[in-house]
Amino acid sequence: MADTKAADPKSTTSRMLLIFVFIMAIFVMFDQDLRSALGNMVGYGLEPLWGFDGSFPVVSLFITGAFMTTLSIVVRHFFTDYVKQARSQKIMAAFNKEMREARKENNTYRLKKMLELQPKMMEESMKQTTTQMKLMPVTMLIIIPIFAWLAVFVGDLQSAVITVPWSNFADLNESYVLPAWVLLYSLISVPFGQLLSRGLRYYSFKKRLNELKAEGQ
Repeated sequence: MADTKAADPKSTTSRMLLIFVFIMAIFVMFDQDLRSALGNMVGYGLEPLWGFDGSFPVVSLFITGAFMTTLSIVVRHFFTDYVKQARSQKIMAAFNKEMREARKENNTYRLKKMLELQPKMMEESMKQTTTQMKLMPVTMLIIIPIFAWLAVFVGDLQSAVITVPWSNFADLNESYVLPAWVLLYSLISVPFGQLLSRGLRYYSFKKRLNELKAEGQ
C-alpha cells in the first residue's frame, strides 16, 4: 500500500477554525436575535467611543471602517513577508511567460522541462495562499462582531437619512442588493485599506533595502 502523508495538525486546526468562523458568520448574517445580541455586546465598548449618540452616523461609519480595516491589515502585515511574496510573484510571472512562449513556438523539449518544474512552482504559490488563508479566521473574528454592532447601531438610529452628492434623502437602512450603510462603509473603508496596505508594503520594502545596504557596508 502506498504511503500516505500524515495531515499537518496545524493545517487541520486552521481549516477547522476557518469552517467555524464561516458558520458563525452565516448565523450572524441570518439570525437577527444573534446579530442583535452580539452587536449590543460589542456596542458597550464602541458606542461610547464613536457612537456620538447617533448624531453623526457617517462619521461613526468612517471611524469604524478605519478601525476595522487597520486592525485586519496590521494583523496581516505582521505575518506577511512582502519581499518573499513579490519575489514569488515575479518568478511565477516569468515562468508562465516562458511556458506560453514554449507552447507558441511548439518547443516540445522546452515545454517538457517547464511542465516538470510546474508542480514545484505551484507548491510555492500555494504556500503564499495558505499563509493568507490561515489569517482569514483571525480577521473574520474581528470583522463579524463589529459588523453586527454596525447593523444594530444603524437600525436603532432615530433618523438614518443622510445627504449625498446625488440625493438629499438617502436612507442608510434602504437596501440596494446590500443595505445602503454597507455600501457606504465599503466606499469609505476600501480606499483607506488600499492606501494603508500600500503604505505598509512600501515601508517593508524600504526597510529591507536599508538592511541590504547596511549588510553591504
